[in-house]
Amino acid sequence: MNRIEANLIATGLKVAIVNTRWNHFIVDRLVEGAETAFVQHGGNTDDLTLVTAPGSFEVPLVAQKLARSGRYDAVVCLGAVIRGATDHYDFVAGSATSGLARVSLETGVPVAFGILTTDTTEQAVERAGTKAGNKGAEAMLAMVETVNLLRQIG
Repeated sequence: MNRIEANLIATGLKVAIVNTRWNHFIVDRLVEGAETAFVQHGGNTDDLTLVTAPGSFEVPLVAQKLARSGRYDAVVCLGAVIRGATDHYDFVAGSATSGLARVSLETGVPVAFGILTTDTTEQAVERAGTKAGNKGAEAMLAMVETVNLLRQIG
């Protein structure tokens, strides 16, 4: 059996990070985690571009524009949607999820879904670098591995 497996070497990769202004006190930690993971795996911060969108609903459009630009090997999307007392959470989380999947499939550029969808602020804080690790770092590493995998497949 032929096996194709990727590595986590970020050297030479160009990555756009789309973050959200909304819930920035959580999202800023996700961005820090993504940048740290990129550098720890051989990437150069000069090869990262940070773009700030208003909120998670707007992220798919921004990611699409970046993916279509031809300047990036991957797009890492980071945000936090925290459930409230209305249905707003369901609409925003669902739209961001399906929008980012569509961008990746339509452009062929790997797009990471690093948008936290939590019931509470405490859960979001845990996923932004405390008890549950840093989901920004995880999203970045998933993109590094995916880019390298796609390159091996050809």
